[in-house]
Amino acid sequence: MEYILDSPAAVLRTVVVGIPAYLALVAILRFSGKRTLSQMNAFDFIVTIALGSTLATILVSPQTSLARGVVALLVLVGLQYVITWTSFRWKSVARLAKSEPAALVYRGQMLPDAMRRERVLATEIEVAVRQSGLGRVADADLVVLETDGTLSVLANLEHAGDAISAVTGVPDQQQQSARGREERHD
Repeated sequence: MEYILDSPAAVLRTVVVGIPAYLALVAILRFSGKRTLSQMNAFDFIVTIALGSTLATILVSPQTSLARGVVALLVLVGLQYVITWTSFRWKSVARLAKSEPAALVYRGQMLPDAMRRERVLATEIEVAVRQSGLGRVADADLVVLETDGTLSVLANLEHAGDAISAVTGVPDQQQQSARGREERHD
């Protein structure tokens, strides 16, 4: 019967601990800034799942005190802050914590190797192209899988400028990089 009904003290504990734990999490997230809740890359997703799991543990585990649970929430948000802070300052940390945007379509042609590597189907690209207002994949100069998993569609690369410099797999950039390496070795 205890699997269905809990003791009144256990239910009361969930309410008494749950309300301040929830308020503490909201306060921590508000204090930590918008970056904590921004569109997520893999690292942000892991932190978000860990925060939810920690809050659930605080609510249902009688072995976890409110103070211990709030400290755990602070540690997770603090680590996320440290990683994003160091990622902003050192590119090597950023490369470890976050993926790079990847080209999936270039000059109207799907890039099958990149699609396979990133596990993106042609139908997903077609949806993104339609949502961008284009009628065909051939009308897209570039489709990029962004670090948060969204697909960006550019109809005209002539005006893209530096916006695509970090995108991996853009054929023109690969040729320019190879030329740059050759020029440095000469």
